[in-house]
Amino acid sequence: MEYVSGNGIKLRNIFLDNGNWWKLFLQHHDLIRLSIIINVLKLLVCRTSFLGYHLFICPTCSKSMKVPHSCKSRFCPSCGKKATDIWIKNSLNTLPKTVWQHITFTMPSELWVFFWLNRHLMNLIPLIAANIIKDWARKKGFLPGIFLAIHTFGRDLKRNIHIHLSTTAGGLSLCHSNWVGNAYFYHESLKNTWRYKIIALLRNEFAMKRLKLPSHLKHITTSTLFHSWTAQFYNTPWVVHLNEQSNNMNANVNYLGKYLKRPPIGETRIKLYDGKTVTYEYLDHYTDEQETMSLPVLDFISRLIRHIPDKHFRNIRYYGFLSHKLRGKLLPVVYKLLDMVVTTSAKVYITWHTMIQTTYNYDPMRCPQCKTAMILQTVVPPIYSPAALILKHKEIAHGYFQLLL
Repeated sequence: MEYVSGNGIKLRNIFLDNGNWWKLFLQHHDLIRLSIIINVLKLLVCRTSFLGYHLFICPTCSKSMKVPHSCKSRFCPSCGKKATDIWIKNSLNTLPKTVWQHITFTMPSELWVFFWLNRHLMNLIPLIAANIIKDWARKKGFLPGIFLAIHTFGRDLKRNIHIHLSTTAGGLSLCHSNWVGNAYFYHESLKNTWRYKIIALLRNEFAMKRLKLPSHLKHITTSTLFHSWTAQFYNTPWVVHLNEQSNNMNANVNYLGKYLKRPPIGETRIKLYDGKTVTYEYLDHYTDEQETMSLPVLDFISRLIRHIPDKHFRNIRYYGFLSHKLRGKLLPVVYKLLDMVVTTSAKVYITWHTMIQTTYNYDPMRCPQCKTAMILQTVVPPIYSPAALILKHKEIAHGYFQLLL
């Protein structure tokens, strides 16, 4: 490929160039989860002959246009952009307009390894974070609305397990008759409870023999030893960051949306690829300055793909009156108490041509020659079934399916 710098670099091209993905797969196939393989293959066949296309034709001048089918993978930058925009619009239409607070729950880096070796733990800590807020709110006499996301990465793509949680700074009274406002969360109390709950989780998993230990802790064979080892974390820094309360929820929704349905890195952050090394940009939280990092291409791909979640893993979760169990009953009550007028409950869906119109300011359904509205002539289905992704792994990894642009 022609090596480029700036905004012309695509993840797909980096994976395909010189057989980079195939090389990495051959080296570490026994360590790469199935969900990683599936999502990478979807990225590689997105908008190719593998997935088929819609064929449109102009009834006036017979000009034809192929619209390739997308892969709909959260690891695909283009498909992720659409899914992100839809989630953001639906969230802004649904979430109550009130005071919100964003809270970030982190943990010492020494504990991250447990979550990589025991991926089922990632399903448990969102509920722990939400229950800390719910339990505190219950003592104050209200049920909050909460949405959160679990992140496995920092901006430099290193492992970093943490929770981003947004909660209403107030909520529905326990009898559902009024709105309770002006609630404040206490930093030390949240931090101490979070620390206790995470350490207790690890200790319980060890006691139940469900916890795999990293190699440097293989000497720990009893609960007494594990309790002793984990006790040190009561004396190490735990960061629970509370943003200022705000009645503008847009910032929280947009921030979380960037990471929920997209790859861990946006392609605009990739500044250089020369065939051997990838250089990307990130914001350093400590210096608050833009930094760059250069990695050998296989290391870059490895660092990127390890953050692909398992199939059916829910990055975004809802609790309190926003939980899927309660929202149908309680959200109308919340809207009424907050004097909100919700015009529609239907979910927003964004079509591909609407996205193009919005982004590039032209209608792709108009014939480029005579401007007549084009009509659908036929739908060409995928060449192979979705199951064939794995069967055609090597061919896909070598780019045998051409882009339909």
